[in-house]
Amino acid sequence: MNMNVKINYQKELDKLIENIPPDTKLLLHSCCAPCSSYVISYLSNYVDITVFYYNPNITEQEEYNKRAKEQQRLISEMPTLHKVSFMEGIYDDKCFFEAVKGYENCKEGGDRCKICYRLRLEETARVAELEGFDYFSTTLTISPLKNASAINEIGYDLAKKYGINWLPSDFKKNEGYKKSIELSKKYSLYRQNYCGCVFSLRDIKNDQNYNNS
Repeated sequence: MNMNVKINYQKELDKLIENIPPDTKLLLHSCCAPCSSYVISYLSNYVDITVFYYNPNITEQEEYNKRAKEQQRLISEMPTLHKVSFMEGIYDDKCFFEAVKGYENCKEGGDRCKICYRLRLEETARVAELEGFDYFSTTLTISPLKNASAINEIGYDLAKKYGINWLPSDFKKNEGYKKSIELSKKYSLYRQNYCGCVFSLRDIKNDQNYNNS
């Protein structure tokens, strides 16, 4: 795929998903329950999903545990046409800090975030190939703060490396982000205003201090 051409990844997904075999198995990386809510409700109409909770960027154990439990609760409470199950990756925040060393002062959405996307997506691709999934994907593109083009480029690159199909997306399209907020309210999901890493939390606090000064 020519990455120099601007691509509507959601249209790519919409075309692909309509013709995908119903026994297709997808390993879906999820950053959190709120972001996954709309994605699961949409994709589970077409394929079996295993939600892969792998987020070493969440650098406070209590916060990580709380988000992981909310993810499991959502899966248990949300009715879906196809099967949705949960798989948790290994939690090791050291690998995140090692990966982003030297990029600590990057702004949100910059090079540090792209390294983090690749870290989480590479583990998803590796597990998908190892466990015999047909596709892998991520909920990350639902966020207006995330670069969908960068995420999809990483996904396609890892698909070649691991020999596993990448399911493209830009889930914020078609009011996906708005629908995720509505579903989060419906299921009373725990939401936070930062991605989970200490650097994102630092920037949020700095912005709040600036606005209050």
